[in-house]
Amino acid sequence: MSTKDVPRPPKKVGLAPNLNSGFYGQDIISVSQFTRESLDYIFGIAEEMRAIVKRAGSTDLLKGTVLACLFYEPSTRTSASFIAAMSRLGGTVIPITQGVQFSSVAKGESLPDTIRTLESYADMIVLRHPEVGASEIAARYARKPIINAGDGIGEHPTQALLDLFTIKEELGQIDGLAVAMVGDLKYGRTVHSLTRLLYSYDVELSFVSPEILRLPLDIMNEVRARNLPVRETYDVADVIEIADVLYVTRVQKERFSDLSQYEEVKGCYEITPELMERAKEKMIVMHPLPRVGEIHYAVDDDPRAAYFRQMENGMYIRMALLAAVLGKA
Repeated sequence: MSTKDVPRPPKKVGLAPNLNSGFYGQDIISVSQFTRESLDYIFGIAEEMRAIVKRAGSTDLLKGTVLACLFYEPSTRTSASFIAAMSRLGGTVIPITQGVQFSSVAKGESLPDTIRTLESYADMIVLRHPEVGASEIAARYARKPIINAGDGIGEHPTQALLDLFTIKEELGQIDGLAVAMVGDLKYGRTVHSLTRLLYSYDVELSFVSPEILRLPLDIMNEVRARNLPVRETYDVADVIEIADVLYVTRVQKERFSDLSQYEEVKGCYEITPELMERAKEKMIVMHPLPRVGEIHYAVDDDPRAAYFRQMENGMYIRMALLAAVLGKA
C-alpha cells in the first residue's frame, strides 16, 4: 500500500514539531523544526558525546532503552551510525535495515501497521522510506518519537545536522562562508535539507549542476526570498576559487526513470587534485557518501578533504539526538 493511500489521523498531541521548547518526546521530521538556538544546543551535546567516546568508548546514559531502525531503502552510514550511536549510549537496537523483504512488509503490511508494531517494542523509531512524506505519516500514527532518516527525494534532516556540525567544527564558523553544492541538486535530499538549514545563517550559496539536475524551483525561490546571495552555474571551475565549502553529491541512478538521461550526466563532475590546486588553502570538501567517481581518490590525502570526518560526526550528532529526544541529554 502506498503511504498516500493511508488515511491521516490528527497529529498526536504533545509531539508537534516545535523545538524551541526542547527536544524531549519530539519527532525529528524536517530541518524546518530547527532554530539557531536549537542547533547550538544539539551541537553542544554532540561535542560532549565525542568527548565521551574518545575518553571511555561508551556510556550507560540510555541503558534499558530500545531503538528500532526501519529502512525501506539501502543504507550504510545512516543505519550503522544510528546503531553505533544507540550502542555507545548503552541502549539496544532492533535492526530492520536492508532487509524489509524479510519482514511483514514483504507481505503487504502498511507503514502505519509496521510502525504500530515496532513501537510496541521500542522507545523510538528511525525510518528511511522511498516516498516523500512517509516519516510525517508515520509520526501521525506513532505514540513514540519518529526520526526521519530520509524520505525519497524529500529531506534527510539528521544528515543536514551532521553536515552543518562538520562545517562549524572544521571552519570554526558558519556565518560569512561561501557554500557551493555540486552534482545532483534535483534529487539530492541532503542538498535540500542542508540548504534549508543554512537559511538561518549569513552565507553565500552556489549551486553547480547539469540543467536536468538543477535545484528544485521551490527551494530556489525560498533562497531568493531570504535575500541570500546565490548563483547557479554548470561549471565547478566557476566556484572553486571562492568556495569555503565544496559540498559534492553523486548523481543518483536510482532516481532516474529514464536511464539514458542518467548516462548523459553520471560523470559530469570530478573533483581532482588539479582542481583543488585552485581552491582556497583553508576550505573543505564534503560529500554525504557513497561516492561513485565525483571525487578522485587522490583527493583523500588532501587535509581539506573532510568527508570521512563528516561521516564520523554523524555518530556524535545522532547520539546527541537520541539522548535529547529521550530526555537524557
